[in-house]
Amino acid sequence: MNLKELYQEIILDHGKNPRNLGKFDNYNKDAKGHNPLCGDDVHVYLRLNENKKVDDITFEGKGCAISMASASIMTEMVRGKEEIEVKEIITDFLKMIKEKDELNNNILKEDEKTKLMSLSGVKQYPMRVKCATLSWHTLSSALENSQEVVKTEK
Repeated sequence: MNLKELYQEIILDHGKNPRNLGKFDNYNKDAKGHNPLCGDDVHVYLRLNENKKVDDITFEGKGCAISMASASIMTEMVRGKEEIEVKEIITDFLKMIKEKDELNNNILKEDEKTKLMSLSGVKQYPMRVKCATLSWHTLSSALENSQEVVKTEK
């Protein structure tokens, strides 16, 4: 199996069987996001503990396979990480999706980087970049306690 096929398999798997889907009790941060161009909606719920570590994270939403896969992968990547690490992962992911070819952080294991890199092909399709990044911008908003709905269009 070549890398492109592996990436497609990861996206299809997470798109059809999203991990961490649903709302949980006792979350202490959340945010909503909406992509009006294609109708993707996401609501991210997370719980940071007293040490600012992500104890739990889930999402609710509807949207295309890219949007759902990205949210699913995101929740797997940040669970158990410290808030400062999560912010670095978000920044690195957004740069990779929009402009760079690789991830540059040392926080993620190689298999985690492979999962994130599976979304790198969307940069060839500018309209799909918004699908892939919606949940990440929404997570960032949740960390900042913003009450505004994240939108892909101004």
